[in-house]
Amino acid sequence: MRVSDSSSSIKLFLFMLPFILVGVFISLLGPNASTWSFVSVSSPSSTLSDGGFGGRVSSISDFKHGGEGLLVVAVDPHGKVENAISDDTAFNHSSAPSFSIQAIETLQLYNQSEEISNVSKFLPNKAPMNESYVPQLTLRQQRKFSILDRTEAILRQARAAIREAKNGNRSQDVDYVPIGPMYHNAKVFHRSYIEMEKEFKVFVYEEGEPPVFHNGPCKSIYSMEGNFIHAIEMNERFRTRDPEKAQVFFLPFSVAMMVQFVYVRDSHDYGPLRKTIIDYVNVIGERYPFWNRSLGADHFMLSCHDWGPETSASVPNLYKNSIRVLCNANTSEGFNPSKDVSLPEVNLQTGSIEGFIGGPSPSRRSLLAFFAGGVHGPIRPILLQHWENKDQDIQVYKYLPKGMSYYDMLRKSKFCLCPSGYEVASPRIVEAIYTGCVPVLISDHYVPPFSDVLNWKSFSVEVQVKDIPKLKEILMSISPTQYIRMQRRVGEIRRHFEVHSPPKRFDVFHMILHSVWLRRLNFIVHNDQ
Repeated sequence: MRVSDSSSSIKLFLFMLPFILVGVFISLLGPNASTWSFVSVSSPSSTLSDGGFGGRVSSISDFKHGGEGLLVVAVDPHGKVENAISDDTAFNHSSAPSFSIQAIETLQLYNQSEEISNVSKFLPNKAPMNESYVPQLTLRQQRKFSILDRTEAILRQARAAIREAKNGNRSQDVDYVPIGPMYHNAKVFHRSYIEMEKEFKVFVYEEGEPPVFHNGPCKSIYSMEGNFIHAIEMNERFRTRDPEKAQVFFLPFSVAMMVQFVYVRDSHDYGPLRKTIIDYVNVIGERYPFWNRSLGADHFMLSCHDWGPETSASVPNLYKNSIRVLCNANTSEGFNPSKDVSLPEVNLQTGSIEGFIGGPSPSRRSLLAFFAGGVHGPIRPILLQHWENKDQDIQVYKYLPKGMSYYDMLRKSKFCLCPSGYEVASPRIVEAIYTGCVPVLISDHYVPPFSDVLNWKSFSVEVQVKDIPKLKEILMSISPTQYIRMQRRVGEIRRHFEVHSPPKRFDVFHMILHSVWLRRLNFIVHNDQ
């Protein structure tokens, strides 16, 4: 019985031996001969670039021409800023799905989990003669989409909705519907504003201590610094405490407060201010991944102080990449209208606009033009040289005569002269708008506030410095009918320059945010990891 069992075992072993040898042979050759192909799903960053604007925005009127002029920028973490390839796929559909449907479809895509699945096996019935058969596998790796990808997808849908608005119906709004020649494209602006209200989220870094950080003047010529910082930090609609949900990141320092508390008076040394900003950016760069991820492109600062542009140059990427919201919007000093935001200079002497708003009708304005102010910078001396005490219709003063009210003079005048001082911006522009006086911008290289939305030529007069001697001729050439139209438009756009606490829709706070929103729509942040 034992012999029989042994014989059976030997026979079974001999029968199995060829199979064992073949298995060993395949296992030895298989890894070297097999072909493994990993195919990555296109990242939303590259997908989004297909639907980008295709150029940089200089004006929201660019949407009238198919949105050309918007540049989609891809920023990778290795220090390289690139133009993203764009074919405007999302915008060329004659009838694209609604924003909500597209957003749902996109977000469903992000619910896919990362997995590696075998998508094809080619198993021939018989291997070719004299060749060993090796199974060939093609593996597809599906990428897990990040929160950044989701953010960029939402922005892409907003771009598509804004583009669609240029040929669509006017949006409904219970508060205000922009309309008229004061806007480059009123329908596009309104849709963009609505998309901002739905989607825009700002993360405010909590690092830093007052008075330099999270603080700013609210009752001076630099009042927009303090007002904006306070408004954004108290805002529940736009501020998010979760940085992963933010499209932009705010650096909450006040240059005006740095000048007051950090700068050594009369030292002419920017060093302490520069060091303060460098140290702050280094801190947030070490604590968070967001600055280094985009090289600062999705970050913004805000300054109404004359030294805002100078201090921003302390950090090269802040100057070159970040959105700088500046009163001193001087293109000859590095202000870039496609990236930076022109901030209106509002002199809130009492911290409120109460008592400064409103003025008489055109028929009750007896004076052609008015200016009173110190002799600052290169332009005002030229203005005073040609017009001080020279003409009763154009009253220009270095110092306002005793007993004469500055605001009464604004309300008496048809045109209010707004020459640049040491820097290009002037609070007189907003003062003119508040009192219903048509502003006359006398400056070179100045970009007026919200120029990407507002058509300044429809409600203001722009005079080059070289044309100051012809000032009266220029103003008199405007017909009474045209002046009445311009003056009425000043009253209609005034809401965009009003300061409210808490902020109201379409006021200056929201217009600043909208300007930042437009620039964030301008580029794509890649998460190339």
